[in-house]
Amino acid sequence: MKKFDFFNQYRDPVIVVKSDGDVAFKNNMFCRVFSKFENIKRFAHKMNFEMCPIDSENIDLYSPIYQAISSKENFFACVSYTLQTGEIKYYDMTAVKRGNYTIFFFTDVSNSVLLESNARRQKEDEDKLAQLQVENDELQNIKQKAQAQAFKIALINKVSNIIRESMNISVILDSVLKELSIMFGCFRAYYAQKSDNSFEVINMFGEKDFALHTKINFDDYVSSKIAQGQISTGYSLTEYIGAEPFKQSVLRVVIPVFHLQKMLGVIVLLSYQKRELNEELEILDAVSSQLGNAIIRAELYQKNAQNVKDLRKALNELKETQLQLINSEKMASLGQLVAGVAHEINTPVASIKSNNEILTKLINKIENDDIKEVFNQINSIDREAIERISKIVTSLKKFVRLDEAELQEADINKELDLTLEIIRHETKNKVEIVKNYGDIPLIKCYPNMLNQVFTNILVNACQAIKEKGKIFITTECVDKKLVIRIKDNGIGIPHENLSKIFTVGYTTKGVGVGTGLGLAITQKIVDKHNGKIIVNSEVGVGTEFIITLNC
Repeated sequence: MKKFDFFNQYRDPVIVVKSDGDVAFKNNMFCRVFSKFENIKRFAHKMNFEMCPIDSENIDLYSPIYQAISSKENFFACVSYTLQTGEIKYYDMTAVKRGNYTIFFFTDVSNSVLLESNARRQKEDEDKLAQLQVENDELQNIKQKAQAQAFKIALINKVSNIIRESMNISVILDSVLKELSIMFGCFRAYYAQKSDNSFEVINMFGEKDFALHTKINFDDYVSSKIAQGQISTGYSLTEYIGAEPFKQSVLRVVIPVFHLQKMLGVIVLLSYQKRELNEELEILDAVSSQLGNAIIRAELYQKNAQNVKDLRKALNELKETQLQLINSEKMASLGQLVAGVAHEINTPVASIKSNNEILTKLINKIENDDIKEVFNQINSIDREAIERISKIVTSLKKFVRLDEAELQEADINKELDLTLEIIRHETKNKVEIVKNYGDIPLIKCYPNMLNQVFTNILVNACQAIKEKGKIFITTECVDKKLVIRIKDNGIGIPHENLSKIFTVGYTTKGVGVGTGLGLAITQKIVDKHNGKIIVNSEVGVGTEFIITLNC
């Protein structure tokens, strides 16, 4: 930068660095003295405190360059610089803070005269340095232990959080294997579940040389250690017995996972890094213990969830069975009632019919034509009434069909007519029935059940028509499917209630009027026929039920 050009007049090396570490300026002398300069990071790596050489890889903490940049005040230090030849040069480094810039001045103090004049002070400094070195080593040991302990606590807490947040075994294992892989620089990590006398791989992270559910075993030494709950560490050329050998030895860590005294499985970590495991073994022990508890807890949770699912399924099946029992009992009661009523009706009807026939013979003997005509009219009316009663009794018997529990062929058009005959009291003088019957084939079905479906829908349609209205019944065969449409122009069903009408117990007819079973039973009967029933409705326009059955 041009504003720093005047530093080119200095005989000492000068460099200007921004607060973010970028180099803003180097004067000519700096470029000559430090001709191999590449960037501030490499420059900082070659420069150390002259009086405080610290054996550490953390250059950010102990480099005089970075110390000066991060300092908020002006900074001075005696530093050493290692040349490419290995020779060490000494400088007085002065760092001056100017806004966002740090200006470094380097004064060469390497000459022998300065060293001789400072010999006494150097001896004292060397003694102090030795003492400081001892103290620093102690501090480094304390720091390393503290860092290891902090790292251990952080990892254990992280794993604990992962375990607490999930009840899914797969999610827990994936997260734990990932964290351990990052910690140990693993190229592969997996969990193998105990399976009889071997282990079965069920979760894996990193490189994959074999498939999940692979059976693995270890040699006697490793097997003995993990059986005793001890972590096995060492360098190995094979991953497990029978595996293809590696091209180079790898660090293999086998961690047993126990719950109480029961072995659940092992975690296997594989790394190309060469390292000794000391503090890390305590971390792995803690992780193993937590993982064992988490696996058992997750298994119990999943078993409970499955039990709840099974109970819900059983409850639904029980409700369906209850509905079928109610329907069967209802139909059985109806059948018994119809049989009893038919018997009771047939006896007096037979007497009336017999009397009618006798009266017919007697009427023919009456000589008075006027009286004869009157009796003929009365007798004709009685005959029609008898036929009507007989027809109703016959229709009721056909409708119930207690003896027809098997699949049989039926004409749906005729079944609809039969149902209309039965509910004639609902439609008489109120509802006009418009039939649009198509030319449809006979279908295999349970006619008595379908009659119940038609009755439920048609009665509901009649009740939805408050004064007078129409019901349109359409049958047709489309793509080998029999489609039955029953449409009314009644009050309609609100959109928010459409999804509830087939629910057991749901009714809009009020207490004591509707049971909420009719349409629920209707849907079950259609399902039993492998059919489908849908409903379309609009308030104030009407409702249409569409039943689709296999032809």
